[in-house]
Amino acid sequence: MKKIIGALKGQEAAIAGIIAVMSVIFTIRNPIFFSVENLMDVLKANSVLGIMACGMFLVIISGGIDVSVGAIISASACVAGTVLVRCSSNVFLAFLIAGATGAVLGGLNGLLISRLRIPPLVVTLGTYSIIMGIMVYLTNGSWITGIPDSLMRFGGLRPLGIPIQAYFFAGTVALTWFLVKFTLWGRGVFAIGGDELSARRIGFNTTVVQHLIYVYIGFLAGISSMVHTSIMQQIDPNAFKGYEMQVISAVVLGGTNIAGGYGTVGGVVLGVVFLAVTNNGMVLMKVPVYWQQIIIGCIMLFAILFNIVRKKKAEAKNVRIDVE
Repeated sequence: MKKIIGALKGQEAAIAGIIAVMSVIFTIRNPIFFSVENLMDVLKANSVLGIMACGMFLVIISGGIDVSVGAIISASACVAGTVLVRCSSNVFLAFLIAGATGAVLGGLNGLLISRLRIPPLVVTLGTYSIIMGIMVYLTNGSWITGIPDSLMRFGGLRPLGIPIQAYFFAGTVALTWFLVKFTLWGRGVFAIGGDELSARRIGFNTTVVQHLIYVYIGFLAGISSMVHTSIMQQIDPNAFKGYEMQVISAVVLGGTNIAGGYGTVGGVVLGVVFLAVTNNGMVLMKVPVYWQQIIIGCIMLFAILFNIVRKKKAEAKNVRIDVE
């Protein structure tokens, strides 16, 4: 336990403590909160958020932002869902197509950002509008139903009593941790977020590194689309409007610097758990939806302010030497 506590730093330790306190409060107010069934439902319902937060973590670490993830999830779900309904009921094929669709769309973002040097916010805002417009046109804004029983059975699997969707979340966390910890590309992501010019000078191909970041988050968006479909058993093209704000909130709450250069995968997991616990607890306590939105918004603003204050304190400790 001491090792776990010692591994947490700053905002991560604070979030872990707040999660523990809130869990106790919610359990006292409604014992259902800490039941195994409720915890498994929370884990299942927030698996998509966790998967996407891992991808957004790398984007923010690099100093970028991606507000097109909701549109990419919708597009990937619609493409893969259409294949499931009309051509094949193979679940593996659906995940493959969804992942490929997401990677292509994410790669388009990455191409515009890394090659043409267009700011990430401008690019992803534009692609969000384009993709959503195309999806609404092709689907007429209607849900895609008639999802094969194969995906429904897959979505109901619980190996070792844990929802299958949670394994996708855990696998994404493990993969992201491995990439940032043991690969040159992962080091490049942090280097770009710290100082892109310096990263280029020490030998990183910043264009390739940046491009692959958006391919990765696009791929995760595609996988998330099928994970979500396995839960809902239908596809709503408009289900993920504004979803990017939840994803960004989870990453920032976990201690990742919104300006890039600093953050941990463990912090991202804590951010996801924090939002999951807060939302579920407020639902069980029958807090009105508008108050839930207000509370989450206030928490996010506080997290960003905490980030800014911490960064200023760190910069104040640095010694600046001017060389003439």
